Amino acid sequence: MEKTMNLLQKLEMKLKEGKLKFIFFLLLFITLPTQAKDKFEDTIYFRKSFTLTLKKNGRFINNDTLLTKQKTGKWKVNKNTLELTTINQNLDTISKYPIIFNSKNKIVLTKESKRYAYHDKISAKGSNITFISILRGLLGISMLFFIGYIFSKDKKNINWKLVLRGTIIQIILALIILKVPFVSVIFDWLSKAFTKIINFSHDGAEFLFKSMSSNQIDPILMNFVTWILPSIIFFAAISSLLYYFGILQWIIKRLAWFMNKTLGISGAESISAAANIFIGQTEAPLLVKPYLKRMTKSEIMCLMVGGMATIAGGVLAAVIGILGEGDQMKELFYAKHLLTASFMSAPAAIVFSKILVPETNQINKNLDVPKEKIGSNSLEAITNGTIDGLKLAANVGAMLLVFMSLIALVNYTLGKVGDWTSLNDIIASGGMYTKLSFESIAGYLLAPISWLMGVEWQDCMYFGQLLGEKTILNEFIAYPHLGNIQDELSKKTIIMSTYVLCGFANIASIGIQVGGIGVLIPEKKSLLAKYGFKALIGGTLASMSTAILAGILF
Repeated sequence: MEKTMNLLQKLEMKLKEGKLKFIFFLLLFITLPTQAKDKFEDTIYFRKSFTLTLKKNGRFINNDTLLTKQKTGKWKVNKNTLELTTINQNLDTISKYPIIFNSKNKIVLTKESKRYAYHDKISAKGSNITFISILRGLLGISMLFFIGYIFSKDKKNINWKLVLRGTIIQIILALIILKVPFVSVIFDWLSKAFTKIINFSHDGAEFLFKSMSSNQIDPILMNFVTWILPSIIFFAAISSLLYYFGILQWIIKRLAWFMNKTLGISGAESISAAANIFIGQTEAPLLVKPYLKRMTKSEIMCLMVGGMATIAGGVLAAVIGILGEGDQMKELFYAKHLLTASFMSAPAAIVFSKILVPETNQINKNLDVPKEKIGSNSLEAITNGTIDGLKLAANVGAMLLVFMSLIALVNYTLGKVGDWTSLNDIIASGGMYTKLSFESIAGYLLAPISWLMGVEWQDCMYFGQLLGEKTILNEFIAYPHLGNIQDELSKKTIIMSTYVLCGFANIASIGIQVGGIGVLIPEKKSLLAKYGFKALIGGTLASMSTAILAGILF
């Protein structure tokens, strides 16, 4: 253990001296996704149930009528454009499709401003667990621990045994939930329950927005506001009802007992960590309100990181609706992985909070959960939950409106800069992005980190872009983008993206926590503000660790 500490201290000194900068930039150029332009080697590409075969001899075989109605013909790449030539009634017809991305594993074409991704057989089915993927995953976990160590407030007192136990619990939780049959069946049932709740909220939305003449909702009105936000309101009401009957408290106390016994953390930390799996970052502290004034600095950090690393149930329901796109199989797939991510994030948050601010004081292991009701009866509980859900839905809608507008403003400015500096031409030649933008900057900067996490190299810039959007903006910007490009990603990258975005770790959450928790403990508001950035780092590292483990295991 002492040798490990000495090694970490030496690495930290070298980083501060700037000696590791060269390594970072070397990784940037080695790992940055590059394109295998104009190179196809008898590969069969898949898009859903369709296939496109590009042969070495210049012939193609195609059953995707989206491209051409003719099943065969000639192909070539001309100026980063795929040209398919077919003969119909003795006339040659050339169809041209600009190539956004191509490699030996994948090509992405555009047609009438829409993107269509084709994968080879291996990436279409998903990646197998290999020694290299495990090694890269372990390298990624080590990187996260090192980053946490760099930002640690008290490096000498880090409890590495707790860190190891917490990481093992993450792995065990994932394996139990997804691999143990009877537990997997329970989570399948929970996933179906989530999708049912979403469908019930759609019934309410249809009643509000349907046409009085046709008694049906106009497809034009089926948008984010009328179709996704209602699920937040309905789920908040259901959660409030479950809290009123004491069901949520019962589940939270059992989970808190497990973390208290296995990790040796305080009762307040255990309760807040368990509560964050189900309720939001400003609601979970209410369950430990009696302890807040007496909580140590390490406990406060654990409370904040736990809020950053997880998402509320109402948001979870909305995300399932966004990614599922009305497809029941997709909704069940994402529901199960999002639920798994929520459970894995609880021990992950504890691990990184204890690296950032180790515990050095005596702790209280009391596990009493407050029993007060949300309302005097069930109807009042539903009413209170509905009002809270409405506030959350309005907040989400307002944030999306503002942040999407800000992104448009920033991208417009960066685009102009790209024109003046000729950066747009350089970026466009890469094929992934057309100009300098927030998305391109995030993609390029975070691609090396994505590769170290185990993301397949052809998806690194996509993954980096999503991670940047979630951290700088919020998950409601990143998840819709994941929904838009999910057909272009491998199965492994889709799963890892689902896990890494599952959390409130963004800059806006710092203000939300300082304001929300600060109301409960005004005397510690300055400490909350001081730890805000560290909590953001801890929450981000926790979400990244769940993504890495998901990538290794699944």
